[in-house]
Amino acid sequence: MRLGLAALAAVAAAGCAPQTHTNPAGRALPAAVERERLPRTRAERSNYTETSRYADVLAFVDSLQKLGAPIVVGSIGATTQGRAIPYVIASRPLVRTPAEARRLGRPIVYVQGNIHAGEVEGKEVLQALLRDLVFEQRLNVLDSVVFIAVPIYNADGNEAVATQERNRPSQNGPEMVGGRASAQELNLNRDYVKAEAPETRASLAMFREWNPDVFVDLHTTNGSYHGYALTYSPALTPAAPLAAYTQGVWLPLLRERMRQRHRFETFDYGNFLSDFRDLAAPTAATEGWATFDWRPRYSTNYYGMRNGIAILSEAYSHDPFDRRVFATDAFVREILSLTAERGDEILRLRATATGQGAGQVVPIRSRLTRSPLATDVIVEEVVSTGDSSRTEPGVPRGRRRTGNFRPVRMPVFDRFDPILSVHVRRGYAILGRHPAIMELLAAHGIVVERIDSPRIAALERFTVDSVIRAARPFEGHSEERVTGRWSITTESIPAGSYFVSTDQPLGRLVVYLLEPESDDGLVTWNYFPGLVEGALFPIARLSPGAGSPTPQ
Repeated sequence: MRLGLAALAAVAAAGCAPQTHTNPAGRALPAAVERERLPRTRAERSNYTETSRYADVLAFVDSLQKLGAPIVVGSIGATTQGRAIPYVIASRPLVRTPAEARRLGRPIVYVQGNIHAGEVEGKEVLQALLRDLVFEQRLNVLDSVVFIAVPIYNADGNEAVATQERNRPSQNGPEMVGGRASAQELNLNRDYVKAEAPETRASLAMFREWNPDVFVDLHTTNGSYHGYALTYSPALTPAAPLAAYTQGVWLPLLRERMRQRHRFETFDYGNFLSDFRDLAAPTAATEGWATFDWRPRYSTNYYGMRNGIAILSEAYSHDPFDRRVFATDAFVREILSLTAERGDEILRLRATATGQGAGQVVPIRSRLTRSPLATDVIVEEVVSTGDSSRTEPGVPRGRRRTGNFRPVRMPVFDRFDPILSVHVRRGYAILGRHPAIMELLAAHGIVVERIDSPRIAALERFTVDSVIRAARPFEGHSEERVTGRWSITTESIPAGSYFVSTDQPLGRLVVYLLEPESDDGLVTWNYFPGLVEGALFPIARLSPGAGSPTPQ
């Protein structure tokens, strides 16, 4: 079954008036439904030997509505191949619009699954979790948060089904899974800055409209053999204002609750440094544990720069499928619970972060650094079988898991330090007409003012000294980096140019995108193809102390 945008909208309309009753707190609950009547996911029906196809997800959500679930169903947009990307909103009382959600005064939690469509746990968890929460007769997190679930974000990739050996060779089931890339052959988790995929544009539209307070992206690991059912990460860019709070307060709490309440060991996301050289068991003398990347092309790093709490979840790919689902389910439940407990604090922290503007310092280049604390990392022993014809799910030929785990003390590289930062100016002047840049800034939700007549302003101009282009293309681009020098001048800004103030909620993102030496800005993604040595960069800073450009 293939449902497009119109069909999904019809499904949403059918569920606008669910049958409800009221709990003692005065909030609407669905009518009681016998457990055996509730829908089960394809993973549950198959005893975790199969994962849901696109039609399965839509049918599951439709079943919830037919049973009277108080949910709102819609589409964030369409994929490259025209599939509607469904979202589900659940809360008590039910909200249907961002304005209604804001009036409730509660945190909004946005959880996304299936961005890499072979990593299927999040897709299954979000379906089952919605079912369990909306039909629960007791008070639960839906009485304290607004929950937005996007279970099958990379819907096209989900339908590019092939064997696990082909699409996810390091994963322990299920046998048939979707592909990593979108139908455009883009890695959607590298697209949040350049936003070339329709899926990304749709995601950005949801961020603009709903402005979630907590964003969670559900994944599955790719490699290292460790002793954790799940690993996690905050936003890793030092430019994210709530990253330190997430890493220092939230994630330790979540780790402890996962251990105490669910008997799952969790840890900071990463891989053993030796995994790129050898699968031999690490030792303290030769090993280290390192996280991934700081740049906002990644979903959680990007969302951290939107002043939100952002959390990456990575189930352990070598565990059986059912255990990966259970661990991910427990983690999402604990995030929702913690959000419900700390709702007022979250809203206050976000308001403070959003209100900061000119005068702050924004890091635009960073490097990996180690945790100040000595840490034991749990290592799983993987040994040679002596027979390269022997195979085990999710393990290279000729190797096998032993089930033996041991702690090894090693350096843990789980954070990034700034190596280049900018004192934020009043704003930027984009000189001349750059329609592609204007379109991208609008997609991100950045406010831009058009300059209709020439204006005089004190500016800082950047002269390019060198342009370094990557030797290999990435996502269809030759990434660029420039070096240069700034100088102060007073000059006329031509009519038809644009002014971008940093005194707006996304001021940090403005800086990261527009600064020429940013490690993941417009320069990186070839928005200025004519840059050469000696050229003046076509975006200028307003000098310190300068106000908005004045008419000439």
